[in-house]
Amino acid sequence: MPTETHGDYEIEYQGQFMADVDAWAAFVTVYGPSDNPMHRKTVIPAQRVSVEQVFASEEQAATEALRVARTML
Repeated sequence: MPTETHGDYEIEYQGQFMADVDAWAAFVTVYGPSDNPMHRKTVIPAQRVSVEQVFASEEQAATEALRVARTML
């Protein structure tokens, strides 16, 4: 799963295929600083973003997921 570091936060983003509509959806998870370096602290649990949209490719969905995650922070 692709990740991006944004300050103290780590963003995981991806496109997930939805067979029922034959298209891709954008999903993100955001982790924040943790007292324990062996564990990540979930700040925003895995969730679908841009729920009114579906995408023709995994890459388009992942790009949208990253865009939205950046605005959340």
